[in-house]
Amino acid sequence: MREIHAQDVTATVSRLCQEACVYLGDDVLAALKRAHAEEPSPVGQAVLDQILQNAQVARELEMPLCQDTGLAVIFVELGQDAHVVGGDLRAAITEGVRQGYVDGYLRKSAVSQPFSARINTKDNTPPIIHYDIVPGDRLRITVAPKGAGSENMSFLCMLVPAEGRQGIVDFVVGCVDRAGANPCPPIIVGVGIGGTIEQTTYLAKRSLLRPVGQPSPDPEVAALEAEILARVNDLGIGPAGLGGRTTALAVHVETYPCHIASMPAAVNIQCHAARHKEATL
Repeated sequence: MREIHAQDVTATVSRLCQEACVYLGDDVLAALKRAHAEEPSPVGQAVLDQILQNAQVARELEMPLCQDTGLAVIFVELGQDAHVVGGDLRAAITEGVRQGYVDGYLRKSAVSQPFSARINTKDNTPPIIHYDIVPGDRLRITVAPKGAGSENMSFLCMLVPAEGRQGIVDFVVGCVDRAGANPCPPIIVGVGIGGTIEQTTYLAKRSLLRPVGQPSPDPEVAALEAEILARVNDLGIGPAGLGGRTTALAVHVETYPCHIASMPAAVNIQCHAARHKEATL
């Protein structure tokens, strides 16, 4: 059994929170540059140029990419042969979020009593944590800050099996069409299909961690991603909603077996500030 100290977890989460909000990943930058080169609309090109400049300024000045530094969403892969010592894992992660958002001067957006007083927790805690037990003796932590502009444009639909593949395509494209400029396009469209109501929404969000534009290893799913992406970019919403070809940089679909009588589907949209950083302890 390999020991991992809680204080190391806290320090790692703090660092990842700050890095995720400042440094845009190379995969996202590459996708934005490709979009800039291929975008036929002069206005769309200008918007993409500003987005790329913003990412460069954020990196150089070590300032957040966006004023909405999001809720802290944490994905944890804990090796079954690893043991966290010196404290509770959830508490260690929560303290890391608190330190990261306070020390990094990141906007604190978490509120308690969500349907009434909406009192700011003042340190962006508690985080949303997803746990997965995996083989090995390592602890892998991914911090994915999620802003409200894109998160508010999330959708869930309990489709029936008879609606089939075409039902999925129409649902996802319709969601992006309704979202319009609200999620700050160009976007990444995360799609979950199957499982249950909570599983399919988790799949949609987790799909956003995949390198931008990397197709599913399943050829059938990859073909679905390509068709939805083409349909989405035919909508003409374009960068910042000002028109153009680049409404989405990618569509990522994850699937899971479901009940014979159901076909749940979820869409979780990510804005162009597709922020996540990971580390392994």
